[in-house]
Amino acid sequence: MLHAKDNEVRQLLLKGNFGLEKESLRITSQGFMAHTPHPFPDEENIVRDFGENQTEINTPVVQSAEAAVAELERFNCRIQQTLAALPERELLWPFSNPPYIRDEEDIPVALFGGELAGKRNYRDYLSDRYGRYRMALCGIHFNYSFADELLEADFSVSGQRDFRTYKDQLYVDLAQQAASYGWLITAVTAASPLTDPSFSEKGRFGGASFDGMSSIRCSELGYWNFFTPIFDYSNLSNYIDSLQRYVDAGLIRSPTELYYPIRLKPAGRNTLTALRDKGVNHIELRNIDLNPLSHAGADVRDVTFAQLLLVWLASIPCRILEERDQVQAVQNFKSAAHYDLKTVKMVTPDGKFCSGVRAALNVIASMKEFYADFPAEVHQVLSFEEEKFLNVENRYAQKRDWSWPRAGRNPTYNHKTTCIRQRCRSPFFHPIFLRNT
Repeated sequence: MLHAKDNEVRQLLLKGNFGLEKESLRITSQGFMAHTPHPFPDEENIVRDFGENQTEINTPVVQSAEAAVAELERFNCRIQQTLAALPERELLWPFSNPPYIRDEEDIPVALFGGELAGKRNYRDYLSDRYGRYRMALCGIHFNYSFADELLEADFSVSGQRDFRTYKDQLYVDLAQQAASYGWLITAVTAASPLTDPSFSEKGRFGGASFDGMSSIRCSELGYWNFFTPIFDYSNLSNYIDSLQRYVDAGLIRSPTELYYPIRLKPAGRNTLTALRDKGVNHIELRNIDLNPLSHAGADVRDVTFAQLLLVWLASIPCRILEERDQVQAVQNFKSAAHYDLKTVKMVTPDGKFCSGVRAALNVIASMKEFYADFPAEVHQVLSFEEEKFLNVENRYAQKRDWSWPRAGRNPTYNHKTTCIRQRCRSPFFHPIFLRNT
């Protein structure tokens, strides 16, 4: 636990490192899935995820939320410029939910050959196990690590003797805390209430579907394994062993197949061996929807809030999660993806039941108290998120009068919000398929 009451530690609490990963689908100008090869073969920061047309931006590591979103924007513009210059212009689909899908073959698996053929084989395995439709869901992953100077200052007052052990346990405890409270990230970033009917009714054309969710990919309909994972958070070695058991049992092929909202990752290649040998480098939150109201796909206030949440969680006493608590934590994540959080029930870490709205407001109130002496910018972010629960129309998924684009037509845009209209003047900005009357 961070010693947040120590003056030196407190002054360094918000020193950290940020990295964002953003997945988006390339589509044709008529709104269909693109089937062209990945147009960025030599870009280290622009890669492919599951699909050949599923473009992923991996930003460099930076030291602020503003810089991370700026990097996302920079690469997003580079992609748009390249797609605009193709013989048949393509666009980036701005939603987490995919557009019209003809059939499974309309979702092209990423093409890897030669020394990278194993990547194609792994994607074929995922296609068989989960189906390509689920793999077409896109989102943002938030990677965060505490600054070295913060960890060194905290270690000096921790009374511990081994820095590596101290650091690893800090992140393991944080992962456990994030399992209890990370659902709040789903609730504040959910932005995908509608799906194309073809997502659930294969081949159906036209219209839109609503399944009572604000985020399909984070709900029970989205990215989850066929079992509820239970972790041993007592130390890093035991945590890794609990992950390895699922691989050994054949429930997953590798740790990258564990579709859980929180991951602890080493520096460099993400393997359990590297995590055991090198220790924890950063924590990853994987439950953020693409924000269609932001050119970059993410609002800097949401990224800042994710940092504030993690720092707060690392600074409060860690509660040990028993098996039943971990099962309930998974359900909380899924419940937070529902559209109406006033009727959805959450179970708080102390075992009490309350609505999703009340649970969120209670957490944010505790965060406001914790950050009472921090600059006004921090409280502006907390108030921005709080307003999403005081007035549901402030949530992205509940902006009034969503409409869904229709495949086979050129993308159109109709929105009365001035700032959004100004963004659309850029020739490299993919129009937002929203309608607000």
